[in-house]
Amino acid sequence: MLLVFAALAACARGEGSSTAKGPYAKQVAQAIPAIEKGTGLRFKEPPKVEARTREEVRSFLEQRFADEVTDDEIEGQQIMYGRLGMIPDTMDLRKFMLDLLTEQVAGFYDPKTKVLYIVDGAAPAQVGFVVSHELVHALQDQYTNLDSIQDSKGDNDRSMAAQAVFEGQAMLVPLKATLGPGAFFPGGWDRVRDMIREEQASMPIFNSAPFALQETLLFPYLSGAEFIRRFEAERPGEQPYNANMPTSTEQILHAEAYFGKERDEPTRVTLPPPRQGKVLYSDDMGEFETRLFLFQHLQDQNDAVRGAAGWDGDRYMVTRTPRGDGIVWLTVWDSNIDAAEFGSDLQRIMSSRFPSSTANATARTTSAGKSYSVSNRTITIWGGELAGRNVVLYTDLPTGESYDVKGVTLSGGEGSR
Repeated sequence: MLLVFAALAACARGEGSSTAKGPYAKQVAQAIPAIEKGTGLRFKEPPKVEARTREEVRSFLEQRFADEVTDDEIEGQQIMYGRLGMIPDTMDLRKFMLDLLTEQVAGFYDPKTKVLYIVDGAAPAQVGFVVSHELVHALQDQYTNLDSIQDSKGDNDRSMAAQAVFEGQAMLVPLKATLGPGAFFPGGWDRVRDMIREEQASMPIFNSAPFALQETLLFPYLSGAEFIRRFEAERPGEQPYNANMPTSTEQILHAEAYFGKERDEPTRVTLPPPRQGKVLYSDDMGEFETRLFLFQHLQDQNDAVRGAAGWDGDRYMVTRTPRGDGIVWLTVWDSNIDAAEFGSDLQRIMSSRFPSSTANATARTTSAGKSYSVSNRTITIWGGELAGRNVVLYTDLPTGESYDVKGVTLSGGEGSR
């Protein structure tokens, strides 16, 4: 969710020699040896560092938003996550994310200009870590194309997995240099995670953000650092870039999905357009955001983790028809048990969100599955097989509209844990 926003501003969290000049040159010079040692890579060229006021940072973010986030993209995300109850229907998503990232950013590396920017006025105790974190991004950019990852469209799950690699390494390397390896002994990493969450909770705009937005922004840093720790242990001397890049949040969340005998690659889902109207926006959720959706409504971490486990691919689209907007979301599962459990969770959620006692809400069972009518919308949950795969189809469409799964195509995948 909203990874495109998070990728625009790298971090806001505190280090051999360098020919870097200008502001913070001393911090850069102190940080580079530890970064090169921690990553096993050397800078091909000295990084460029510049200072920016917070007002200049906001102007930079506004311009990047205007250049890279289309109106259809932001509107489509707002409709999708609003219909799923993950953000308020009335939220001005573009403005909120701009305010949120302006609050968050103390420094960022821009792959387009190849410049590391530090925000004037950042707390002195914070600057050392921010410089180190962003220097890792500058180094990563010299060995892989950060810009192409950040600019990718239509595969949110894969992009979030890649972002977890970049942010996870940029978190882990400075932490190990600052706190030493003892910080990651049993219990140590839990304390670090708690400190990061407490720091974020102290920021007013972040603290006011919907749960799903908070967790989406934290995921690349926290889960990404855990993935990098495992990668360094399993693949010493290798880098997690390019051919080694994970392709789904499932591979970030489950060690066996990435480090097992064979990677558990996601099924690619292609959804045909609706019979009427157009596709406003299309993307995927991935296992992590599916888990967020379940937790948002079930409020039980074990239920959410279990309900999303077995995910093997998904695709959604936001449609615009003469009768109004709608969403279509098809998920693929490793087994019929996994699919049935997710379908059951969906029914629990819909029964809770739209009980029959609510005005203008009715529920019924049809040959197409469980159906809920809410005002001028019909929500349908259907589970079955497509091309020999176990799938669950969730639609939230204007009353009178329907979606036919006959044109859906599935490719790849088939992995199971």
